[in-house]
Amino acid sequence: MGVAAVAALAASGWGVASAGAADVEPEAVGKSGTQLAPDQIGRSKNVQHLFNIPHITPVDSTGSDITFSGDKAFVGNYDGFVIYDVSTPASPKVLSRVLCPGSQNDITISGDLLYLSTDSSRSDTSCESTTSPTTLKASWEGIKIFDVSDPTNPVYIKAVETKCGSHTNTLVPSEKSDFIYVSSYSPRADYPDCQPPHDSISIVEVPKADPTSAKVVAEPNLFPDGGNPGGRNEAGNSYSATTGCHDITAYPSKKIAAGACMGDGVIMDISNPVAPKVIETVQDTTNFAFWHSATFNNKGTKVIFTDELGGGGQATCNATVGPTRGANGIYDLSADNQLTFKSYYKIPRHQNASENCVAHNGSLIPLNGRDVMVQSWYMGGTSFWDFTDSENPREIGYFERGPNGNVGGGGGGTWSSYYYNGHVFSSDLGKGFDVLKITDPSLKKAADVKMDELNPQSQPVYQTR
Repeated sequence: MGVAAVAALAASGWGVASAGAADVEPEAVGKSGTQLAPDQIGRSKNVQHLFNIPHITPVDSTGSDITFSGDKAFVGNYDGFVIYDVSTPASPKVLSRVLCPGSQNDITISGDLLYLSTDSSRSDTSCESTTSPTTLKASWEGIKIFDVSDPTNPVYIKAVETKCGSHTNTLVPSEKSDFIYVSSYSPRADYPDCQPPHDSISIVEVPKADPTSAKVVAEPNLFPDGGNPGGRNEAGNSYSATTGCHDITAYPSKKIAAGACMGDGVIMDISNPVAPKVIETVQDTTNFAFWHSATFNNKGTKVIFTDELGGGGQATCNATVGPTRGANGIYDLSADNQLTFKSYYKIPRHQNASENCVAHNGSLIPLNGRDVMVQSWYMGGTSFWDFTDSENPREIGYFERGPNGNVGGGGGGTWSSYYYNGHVFSSDLGKGFDVLKITDPSLKKAADVKMDELNPQSQPVYQTR
């Protein structure tokens, strides 16, 4: 099959504690955005920055997504992935670094299996592959599967090719198999493995008893009518055509999923995991440019959809762009799975023109009777915000760095910020792995919720107190 085992590159963890480190700019409590000097840390008084581990060779490219199992965090990187021991969150340790280049490297965990998305054409399925033209039929993109039962020495066991590659992947578990929903997009007539219109997703089944037999078992067409055709609204702002999905979040216990599909937001019935059915569709051609991701509240009565205006590479958190573009859309979800728009949420902290900033990946903070989320905003940092009142969301805390990149050069900032067992873990594109803690007394009870595993795009039902 041309799939070689990958030896993990173990290294002792090292990093920079926020307080007292000589090479870190002083913190500016209460300051943010345009008030911060380059690389200066700004935070609200109820957020602590506990630790940072920078990217280190050989896995030192763009930091991406995070998943969790037990006392371990698995962090994607365009060069591969890193496994951290976070049993002591204030000083995480590196267990292994796995060199396996491929754009995105979106990451999901299921027991001892790790699923990694490759969304760039590679010469072969190995972790020693090189870039290869998408126009070449022999090029490969898709899902890589690793056995991480020994986190100090992950073993690469299987590759599954998927149409248009795998930009993101979402776990839909079942008793005997994992079903991986693979989202991808941007087809072209001269791409032999990514032909238009590509209104579908790929579903990979991974039998738990024999993961090396994993294969694509379905390619359901979610948009038989073609979805949003794209265009420009009356204000001249462009919105994306739908040619697949960017990301899907499943709520397995409720047998539904929310898809952020470029030009459309959808709710799917996933009671039959190999035959998901779109049962609700919404569009927002006034303010949304690119439907990027989705998050349910704990009761499954709301959905947060994000708009990645500018693809994450533009400065959109400013007065010129305003508070409703590049924002979150908050929707109430009825018992019969119908969506009703309620409001937008965007960080209230204006960023500099050199800072790429837009809504990105986040997760719930588990609380009884409240809807609170932590979320990444690239160089807008990490935002803690409350959407219990769907029509009046508000920020309750934040962490960010001052300008540390150039928008034209790709920018920086945090890709994913997720709450897990009392702390927030964040993957910064350029700065590495951050550990935060929010000390707001009203959120204290969240730390009582203990999770054994967390894939933020496969939401559990939190047993809150």
